[in-house]
Amino acid sequence: MPTRRVHHLAAATAAATTLTTVLATLGAAPSAHAAGGLHVVQPGQSIQQAVDAAGPGDTVQLLPGTYRGSVRITTAGLTLRGAGPNSVITPGDAADGTAGDTVCAAAGHGICVVGTDRNPLGGVTVEDLAVAGFRKNGIDATATDGMTVRAAHLRGNGQHGISQEKSTRAVIFGNEATGNGQYGIFLANIVDPEGDSSGGAIDTAGTVVSGNRLTDNRIGVAVRRLRNLNVEQNDVRGNCGGVFVVGDETVPRAGRLSVARNRVVANNKYCPAAGRLPHIQGTGILLTGAEEVSVTDNQVSDNVGDSPMSGGIVFFHSLVGVDNTRNSVVTNHAVGNSPADLVDREGDSTNLFDRNHCAISEPAGRC
Repeated sequence: MPTRRVHHLAAATAAATTLTTVLATLGAAPSAHAAGGLHVVQPGQSIQQAVDAAGPGDTVQLLPGTYRGSVRITTAGLTLRGAGPNSVITPGDAADGTAGDTVCAAAGHGICVVGTDRNPLGGVTVEDLAVAGFRKNGIDATATDGMTVRAAHLRGNGQHGISQEKSTRAVIFGNEATGNGQYGIFLANIVDPEGDSSGGAIDTAGTVVSGNRLTDNRIGVAVRRLRNLNVEQNDVRGNCGGVFVVGDETVPRAGRLSVARNRVVANNKYCPAAGRLPHIQGTGILLTGAEEVSVTDNQVSDNVGDSPMSGGIVFFHSLVGVDNTRNSVVTNHAVGNSPADLVDREGDSTNLFDRNHCAISEPAGRC
């Protein structure tokens, strides 16, 4: 009996030490947990149960380990935080009770953050954890406002690492997305086909995508049918395509946004044709059907391929016949790209090319 008690005390001491370390990292004392604002989850426990028990402003803290099952967040102001990339959320199985939230799991996503058009979900934070191996998106957010995704690691998900639609004022900062089947980061009005009733591009009120590392995806980061946001200081390399800004014929048009100070290097992975798009390889920064986009101070180098979309900074003809207009490409360093560093075969006179450091342009005279 005394021996068993010693073992139990040792185990309890070890668990308390781990918890205290996590709390110290967060800058919080253990008493914060007693106050009810902090819900600590250990491997083998349910993240969803902790999320459901949390209120606005609470934090659900994951200890290091692997957690099976999807998570659905519908509480405003909630923070879901891991202890770094070793806090890993992976798919579960309904048969053994590890599926987590069944709606999110059935959709194929890891973490679902869900508001409504009338009541966007405000102030949710997802940070410092990994989401890997889901059939569709690692983090899937719809109708959110002021959502933060920070220091997340999105690996090997079937579609997108981070997907966000119909959302405003997001901060997507310092994440790493690698080996996802479609986009590392995908931001859109909605993902439905062009020409639907969604009303064109929406104003994000200043969403920021910054400081992310995006590698080995089909496309590093894509912005579709949105306005008023910044894509800045990201490291985008080793994908089929780097940064895509995509519009269509609906009004207002996609654009009035900034792509600035990114490193877009050697996105030369080959991705086969899909739908109406030709194969993708060697595309740095691409605009199609966009207006009033500022492409400034980027380093775009060594993007090489034989796709119609290949090149350093590329204006590609819209598949629905909408020209790129009133865009500016200024003070970029674009070298070693092929077939050219700057590609503008549309030739719209409203687009500005100025003070770029490059060697070859199509047509000539853009460098």
